[in-house]
Amino acid sequence: MLDAEEFAAWFRLLETPGLGRSGARRLLASFGSAGHVLGASRAALQALVGPERATALGTEPEHLAERLQAAQAWWAGGPERSVLCIADAEYPPLLLQTADPPLLLYVQGDVALLSRPSLAIVGSRNASAQGADNAHAFAAHLSRQGWTIVSGLAHGIDAAAHQGGLTGPGSTIAVVGTGLDRVYPARHRALAHRIAQNGAMVSEFAPGMPPIAANFPARNRIIAGLARGTLVVEAALQSGSLITARQAAEAGREVFAVPGSIHSPLSRGCHVLIRQGAKLVESGADILEELQALSPTPSPQVANTTVRDGDAVLDALGHDPVTLDALCARTGCSAQELSVRLMELELEDRVARLPGGLYQRRGHA
Repeated sequence: MLDAEEFAAWFRLLETPGLGRSGARRLLASFGSAGHVLGASRAALQALVGPERATALGTEPEHLAERLQAAQAWWAGGPERSVLCIADAEYPPLLLQTADPPLLLYVQGDVALLSRPSLAIVGSRNASAQGADNAHAFAAHLSRQGWTIVSGLAHGIDAAAHQGGLTGPGSTIAVVGTGLDRVYPARHRALAHRIAQNGAMVSEFAPGMPPIAANFPARNRIIAGLARGTLVVEAALQSGSLITARQAAEAGREVFAVPGSIHSPLSRGCHVLIRQGAKLVESGADILEELQALSPTPSPQVANTTVRDGDAVLDALGHDPVTLDALCARTGCSAQELSVRLMELELEDRVARLPGGLYQRRGHA
């Protein structure tokens, strides 16, 4: 990881007005490190990035010292806070393989999660109740199989995916469009705290960065880049989730989509993705089959959560269609507990949801 002097050089390079990631990457490719870039002659810099950017590199930006001090103070705030540059051994290898990897990553939480097998789950901020339930159930099922869930901490599908990921050993990563000293949206403060404690919060933006609209599409490429595949659960035609899915496809990653009603605007984005070649999924098993070669071996903790033939809910279902109320009476469980369990069984292709609020055990379950 970086030391304080190296971090100051990286910070100075990335805070240079007008340079951008492409200009910084060109300089790093030639000079090898941020420190060497800042120590280069104006003529050498100008040959690579032009006179205006070369001049900017030689002129300290306004308030740089205060912003650097704030970033250093954040970093020093606890052992769970880390800063990774693109040359670090701990930099996530899948992200490194993308076309535009961030040059600096701020991380709060478990850095090792960034290199674990992971799946991105994204979708509408204005999700339906069913969409949020689906995102939570997919995330919970996959997390219990050892997969880390990556999303963007937004309202709707993102929040449900993070909450589902936290229920299993795979946990979750939130990639945000602000500095890690801020939480946006503010109502997710408690969720962000849980993720920092039990997963990882990630940003390419320095502490102090407020929510700026342009930063959120930029963070989508990191969500797609960290994961081996992206699942879209509800998305309108203009959804940012479609950008994430496109970036995943461009990086050679799998894209999955959950179909929905042909009458729902929130299904149209998913249907477009399916027509373009995304894999239609109805259960967690559909995703795991596609990623089977990349799937981690479940630990005993994960294996113990796998549904077995003797599962009490499956036994209570029998083989005929049954209502939720009837299952409550048979099992003594609450409707909420059963709804969660039934969703898990549905994702594992052991239970079918029928019209009229009925559930039926599948023949092979």
